[in-house]
Amino acid sequence: MPIQQMNPPEAKAAIDENPEAVYLDVRTEMEFEQGHPEGAINVPVAFPQPGGGMQLNAEFLSVVEKVLPHDKQIICGCQAGMRSQRAAEIMEGAGYENLVNVDGGFGGKVDQNGMLVVPGWRDSDLPVSAEVTDDNSYQGLKKKAGL
Repeated sequence: MPIQQMNPPEAKAAIDENPEAVYLDVRTEMEFEQGHPEGAINVPVAFPQPGGGMQLNAEFLSVVEKVLPHDKQIICGCQAGMRSQRAAEIMEGAGYENLVNVDGGFGGKVDQNGMLVVPGWRDSDLPVSAEVTDDNSYQGLKKKAGL
């Protein structure tokens, strides 16, 4: 079954409708620290590599499965919607069913000409936070997961 797609305002409305839903920000820790959707938690799906490119986070699924029950609605977001789609696919393969990918992510989605086609969370005037705590940071969640 295809993973449900929502733009940032639709994702915010889904969270408002279901306060048990979790916004899983799969960007890097540095991106998360610079600003994220209010209430989000951070588990990076990939890490930047020296010289460019990204490498999948080998602990991604281990951390997610220890901190997020399979029956929760999980709204996956990244910068534009690509990494979060990959994260949702990984989670779907592990038995998560109530998954959403945020098309446009935090920073917006651009086409091949650099034109904005889907405004991101930040540019949609949705609540943003830069607060990083043991309850929402990757390092804090890894500790909670015993890793």
